[in-house]
Amino acid sequence: MIGAGAMGGATVEGLIKSEYFKNEDITVADPSLQVVEKFAKQGVSVTTDNQMAVQDTDIVCVCVKPWLVEQVLKNIKDSLDPKKQLLIVIAAGVSSTKIKEWLPDCPPFFLMIPNIAIAQLASMTFLVPVSATSEQTQLIKDIFNKMGKTIITDEQHLAAGTTLASCGIAYAMRYIRAASEGGVELGFKADEAKQIVMQTMKGAVKLLQASGLHPEAAIDLVTTPGGVTIKGLNEMEHAGFTSAVIRGLKAGAK
Repeated sequence: MIGAGAMGGATVEGLIKSEYFKNEDITVADPSLQVVEKFAKQGVSVTTDNQMAVQDTDIVCVCVKPWLVEQVLKNIKDSLDPKKQLLIVIAAGVSSTKIKEWLPDCPPFFLMIPNIAIAQLASMTFLVPVSATSEQTQLIKDIFNKMGKTIITDEQHLAAGTTLASCGIAYAMRYIRAASEGGVELGFKADEAKQIVMQTMKGAVKLLQASGLHPEAAIDLVTTPGGVTIKGLNEMEHAGFTSAVIRGLKAGAK
């Protein structure tokens, strides 16, 4: 793993918790001594040298800010073995065309967008294979399925997946914050309100997963004629709830 910032660090934490690999078989490369020391304490191999991290590895994962991808790939290109290694690039907005331009002799690679819940083995991850066999693709999918759910998609839909799941986790947290603040106004202590809202969201997800119902059909099970639920829902819609969510997603996809 090259890059152990927020997303890279979360991915390493997920790899450790998933127990798919032994800790000593994971190598983390990052310029921050504080970051590498953190993972070294967990038995992970660490280095501040990207080229050293790439040597003798089966899978190379580059997870850095988009504007650093070119620099990192060009730095490690002479250390990559296209015949023996697989490459994963986790960086929003970086195209396969650019990667091939930066790495003319490129190993099979994957564009990937997880979200930070990967640290808790609960990511929604999007995977785009590029010049990879079905067996190679299945291997990478199996690894990341240990840290949540993984969908194989095409490059055209990667931006949409990013805003729906990667940015989307922040949108869900904003709802939790808003509902928690509402709970305080209704008379609960802040921590109590947050716990209530989180458990309620967890329950909603569990119900939908178990039943397979469309969300609107599940809502119909909760609402009664003239009841408080439909009054609350309608008030939210008057304020543009659904429209605001859709507009936010579309803005993120741009």
